[in-house]
Amino acid sequence: MIKLGITHLLTEKQEWLDGKSIGLLTNHTGVDENLTQNITLLNNHFNLDALFSPEHGLWGAAQDGIKIADTKYRQNQGKNGSEEQTLQVYSLYGTTPFAWAEALQTLDVLIYDIQDVGARYYTYLGTLLETMKALEWSMDSEKCVECIVADRPNPIGGISIEGPLLESDHTSLVGPYPIPVRYGMTIGEIARLFHAEQGFNFPLKIARLQGWHREMWYSDTDLHWIPPSPNMPTLDTATLYPGTCLFEGTNVSEGRGTTKPFEYIGAPWINKERWATRLNKHQFPGVLFRPIVFTPQFSKYEGEVCHGVAIHITDTKQVAPVEVAVRMLGILIDEHPSEFEFRETHFDRLAGSSTLRGALLAGTPCDEIIETWSIDIEQFRVRREPYLLY
Repeated sequence: MIKLGITHLLTEKQEWLDGKSIGLLTNHTGVDENLTQNITLLNNHFNLDALFSPEHGLWGAAQDGIKIADTKYRQNQGKNGSEEQTLQVYSLYGTTPFAWAEALQTLDVLIYDIQDVGARYYTYLGTLLETMKALEWSMDSEKCVECIVADRPNPIGGISIEGPLLESDHTSLVGPYPIPVRYGMTIGEIARLFHAEQGFNFPLKIARLQGWHREMWYSDTDLHWIPPSPNMPTLDTATLYPGTCLFEGTNVSEGRGTTKPFEYIGAPWINKERWATRLNKHQFPGVLFRPIVFTPQFSKYEGEVCHGVAIHITDTKQVAPVEVAVRMLGILIDEHPSEFEFRETHFDRLAGSSTLRGALLAGTPCDEIIETWSIDIEQFRVRREPYLLY
């Protein structure tokens, strides 16, 4: 049985919180094993004074890219059964620049408790790094705020690493750090890596998972899947996302606006049968392709009929999503050279450099493209080792 970091914190590490003013960076995924919200759990016993929310808001209701305003959170019962409590909710995805100095001035501890998906270009990872930078900056004003990361499983496992490293000149919220696309670490482990490699001095503590092992996927746990964002409805979505998210940087729909985001890929001009046939000939481990027709209700090609493929997972643990997506792109460019287009800035931001786009446009064999990542991946495997907890 898995015990989440938030449970470990509240049952075995209470001394980390006793008598302290607490801020909580979280969203709707911040629940315990029984689906009780962390806000409620903390409010019942400690001094919870402020909330912080990432992209999609505290309740995960906003679509991608929608700016979120600061708001208030009202709870009927506060500490020790007190009457209704109102907490300030600071949005970290809507105010630029965010006034960290004001938000941190009354806090002793900031807890990070959000379910991640294990891909570099998921903004919760960038939010963690920006928060850590703010905690470090706050020390310059003689305000030392501790950070506690309540660890959660990497839903796509803690072993496989895929994709190119981010180059520093492509740093953004969806590319916050020079790590591979799929990095195979829990959020607590990646926080340890950030803290050490950036030379941060603020105190960092990890409330560890119990019962989780590196080879485990989310389906191997007894935890309930809560969609971390509106377009991440299932574990299958999260499995494919490290690869098929690259289609965001093209004129091909990545399935937003359908019931199968990142599983349906297509555009009005694609020959779906030919694309599916060529893909299936590769016999990719763990996936099959089916020609489909779909009509997005929002995002790219809203209201237009698209032709493409549905990606079906036959063996979750065998899927190499970044490799699959690169080969999908290579075949599509070969089939539709005049229709296919990159949205250069966004694609390069996701890929972490312009190298992948350039290689695909040059017709470089996909085997060669994927092989170029191998040295970086092995170096990262060694680099991450000191920060692994499980």
